[in-house]
Amino acid sequence: MKQRKVWWQMLVVLTTLAAFLLLFYVDNKYQTPPPYGKSGVIALSEEDLERKNPIFLIDGWLLTDERVTDKPTYIGEFSNLQRGDLSVSPHGRACYRLTLRYEGASRIVSVDFSQLSSQYVISLDSTQLAQGTGSGEITFLLTAGDHVLTVETSSEMGYYSGMYFPPALGTVETLLRVNSVQDFAYALAFVLPLALAVFTLFLWQTGGGLARWFGLLCCCYALYVLRYFVLRFSWSYSLPVVKYWFCVQSLALYCLCFCVVQLTVLAAGADGSKIWRWIRAAMLALSENLLLLSLLIPLLPWAVYVHGRLTDFYYIITFCAAVFFSVRSIAAHSWESRYTLAGCCVFGEGLFTNLIFSNRFEPIRFFWQFEWCGIWLVILFGTMMVSRSRRILQENEMLTNHLEEQVKKRTEEITQLLNERKAFFSDMAHDLKAPVFATQSFIEAIRRSGVGVDSELQGYLDQAQGKLWEMTRRLQGLSTINALDKIEGEWVRVSVQGMLSEIYAVHHGEAEVRSVYLFVEPPKQDAFLKAQPEKLDKLFENLIYNALRATPPNGSITVSAQVENGKIRVTVADTGCGIPKEELPFIFQRFYVGANNKGNGTGLGLYIVHSIVTELGGTISVSSMVGKGTKFVMEFPQA
Repeated sequence: MKQRKVWWQMLVVLTTLAAFLLLFYVDNKYQTPPPYGKSGVIALSEEDLERKNPIFLIDGWLLTDERVTDKPTYIGEFSNLQRGDLSVSPHGRACYRLTLRYEGASRIVSVDFSQLSSQYVISLDSTQLAQGTGSGEITFLLTAGDHVLTVETSSEMGYYSGMYFPPALGTVETLLRVNSVQDFAYALAFVLPLALAVFTLFLWQTGGGLARWFGLLCCCYALYVLRYFVLRFSWSYSLPVVKYWFCVQSLALYCLCFCVVQLTVLAAGADGSKIWRWIRAAMLALSENLLLLSLLIPLLPWAVYVHGRLTDFYYIITFCAAVFFSVRSIAAHSWESRYTLAGCCVFGEGLFTNLIFSNRFEPIRFFWQFEWCGIWLVILFGTMMVSRSRRILQENEMLTNHLEEQVKKRTEEITQLLNERKAFFSDMAHDLKAPVFATQSFIEAIRRSGVGVDSELQGYLDQAQGKLWEMTRRLQGLSTINALDKIEGEWVRVSVQGMLSEIYAVHHGEAEVRSVYLFVEPPKQDAFLKAQPEKLDKLFENLIYNALRATPPNGSITVSAQVENGKIRVTVADTGCGIPKEELPFIFQRFYVGANNKGNGTGLGLYIVHSIVTELGGTISVSSMVGKGTKFVMEFPQA
């Protein structure tokens, strides 16, 4: 498995290196064939305009600004007007001039000025054709002869000034084809991370911190590549944010780097470690200082140089921290380590090639090295999140199956245990009846004979009689519980109105014999509860039997039902002797007998009532006043 992981990571490294090298030779403006400009002139022919790729106007420009006049330069040689002199401002005005010397039939051509970070005015033969900020494009009729192309720039802020990205010249069809491919590539690079960010919203419950930071990484990358569209379409829509977009772009890039490290930290389980707190503080402080420096560039000429070096340092810290925590994740046997380590390799290669190919690479159709690096990181970590989700689902499925097996096994064990308990209590109750009745007979025989029965022996006999009655009561209780346990009828839907009608039919005769009025108040609208009918009979039999014993002649017992909010409330109220307040907390306990029932109660009636109500998923409560009556209120879920 370890060897397989190493090969997988090596494949990522080699593929990334090969892709960067291929891009350098295939998709690089600085690797296109001639014509090349020289000494302010570029010679063009009809064959040049018919090529598949545009002609990139890199060489031969003459630069004029506040310090030089007609200085030969190539586009991309200097990122700003400072040109290495830290004592002068990197911003200001500049003029770039190139003569297009054309031989051939007249053709309509276009020149695309991509990512002009300055305000510009573009002229041809002293005729102004375009002006704006960001990107620009001109279309004109190219005739045989010399035509002077002039680009005047003016900048006040940002990292770049002047013209830093080579313009492309070609037919309208050629430029449209190239730009369409690039538009589609950047649109895909913008939409794909956002789609993955939306995907992580569904993983926030299960994915935890990894899902949230991956979602933030995707959003940061999407915001970073958005600069392509902001600059490209600024000349068409006069977007007001172009001037300050470099700050948004930088913030998105710093945040993306932070997310990369945070993901490796979470994979290593080092989120609370002291070293991560130090690195996190350093990265946050660096990013804040970098943003501040970028705003101070117009005031402090040296700030642009310091900003560039600190940016490189920030990338190096990001790479070293990511590698460190990736190695820790491997040591911790983290499942995510294979992805974080591969991500570090991609990030390192992007950093390395960005430094090596500085001022030597600019894409024709696709992305810069760092943009490729970002999209591969998004794909890598996206694959990690998908694999993680799949692994969690598999583990949940295995756990569910295991739990089902365990529940089934435990249910069988509990069922067997309950059956053994029922059998034990049934046998015990049966076996104890004979010695209890025999003992009772012996006591009665001694009392009747009267031989040697003095007051002391009479006391002992009374005590034995009391204990014997207690044992008889317990045996009766065991028999009652066994009878209840043997009820295994099917659970069915029971009509509440029908249930109350049956209660009246069964018990009103006994109530009349005792001169007690039995009233039944069914609900206005029928409802149903799910139960075993035999147990419902036992439930109300115990309640009404207790009420009949407690209610004097001419008293009343009322059984009523109401349906409210999906609940069925059944009330059994009597006008009997009531239950003392101090006894109410204990009446549902097994074998508890109140003061009024000493000597004739088993202490199981209300215990059985409570058990059946609980088994039906309901609740029961009681309120009582001595001399005025008792009321039991039961609530059941509606079927």
